Amino acid sequence: MIEILHATTKEQILDNVLIRGIVFIKGQNIDWEIEFDGLDNECELFTAYVDSEPVGAARLYKNKVGRVATLKDYRKQGIGRKMMEFIETFAKEKGLSTLVLNAQLYVAGFYEHLGYKKVGDIFQEADIDHIKMVKEL
Repeated sequence: MIEILHATTKEQILDNVLIRGIVFIKGQNIDWEIEFDGLDNECELFTAYVDSEPVGAARLYKNKVGRVATLKDYRKQGIGRKMMEFIETFAKEKGLSTLVLNAQLYVAGFYEHLGYKKVGDIFQEADIDHIKMVKEL
């Protein structure tokens, strides 16, 4: 069973950080300083669980979705989609009408299927090709 939580407890926040560390720092070789940029205290954090095990993470900073990550063994199982749906519902409840994200280029199609539109040109972030994407809620 997939469960998405607004990470508010120490355990849920640590689970969020753990997933991001595994996916981005260990898996994609992103520098620690880039991944943990000091904004987490100003963000809403979200953690995904399967059978009580942390498997996914994301954050929302103002209206910008970021740090969306799913452990490799749990990809293509609907976890990312459920996290995004949860975040969109949360954002609507907070009065947001638009969400923005910088998608790694290789997963832009995932976000397009969720209704996000590409905006602008491809750019580098952490030495990885990205594209800005926007969705009206």
